[in-house]
Amino acid sequence: MSVNQTTVADDVPAEAGESGAAGKKADRTDMVGKALSLLVLLGDEPRGASAAEISRRAELPFSTTYRLLGSLARDGFVDYEPDGRRYHLGLRIFQLGQRVSNHHGFAGTAMPVLRRVTEQTGEATILSVRDGNHHLTVNKVDGPQIFRVTSDPGHLGSLSTTAVGKALVAFAEDAERERLLAELPLEALTDKSITDRQLFRDEIERTRRRGYAVMDEENEAGMRAVAVPLLNGQGHAFASLATAVPVFRLSLEALEAHVPLLQDAAAELAARLPQR
Repeated sequence: MSVNQTTVADDVPAEAGESGAAGKKADRTDMVGKALSLLVLLGDEPRGASAAEISRRAELPFSTTYRLLGSLARDGFVDYEPDGRRYHLGLRIFQLGQRVSNHHGFAGTAMPVLRRVTEQTGEATILSVRDGNHHLTVNKVDGPQIFRVTSDPGHLGSLSTTAVGKALVAFAEDAERERLLAELPLEALTDKSITDRQLFRDEIERTRRRGYAVMDEENEAGMRAVAVPLLNGQGHAFASLATAVPVFRLSLEALEAHVPLLQDAAAELAARLPQR
């Protein structure tokens, strides 16, 4: 019997065994990708979501989704709420996010600077970086006023409708800026959003000339903001810093008066933060 098993094994080409191993590795990699996609989807659901909802959004079989959520929950990446049968991002994600923030200096280095700016303006201060075709909020300090800016750390927002996004586009490397100007989706989030490509190009050119970006109810009705770039040694933006206010509290002109303060803070941060 052992002879027959050996014979069969010897008759299998080495390539077939290697192909099977590669296939299994590809399957494992694919499952990792699916699990990560579930985490991304949950990140867009602040109130959590059921396994069935996540399955539909991910376009995965329910059994696969349920099994992956179970694995993620076991390791702390996902929390399960039995009463509502809903899943939320777990504390393990928060822990990893904090480590990334600390590694890039966003927590220990950036936060004191943002707090100082907010103390002087009395308004929210936001630090963002570019993540593909979006901006990612990495730090925010709310002002003392009751009205609160909703762009919390971890928020992915539009590059074309926000002040931080426009600053990141305007001061990107030349080739990347041209790509964004040609290909960036121009979303109509409000009736003031710029959706015409030539008008957006003109807006980015104005931003480059004056050294700061403006958002006036283009991203959210009732809100306006100014933002300045954090520039690396080559003069390209690796982050942007903004002050955001409700329109009833500050006129655009009064908001622009905070630009020198933001520019000083951006220069300090650019000198102290790791440049991506």
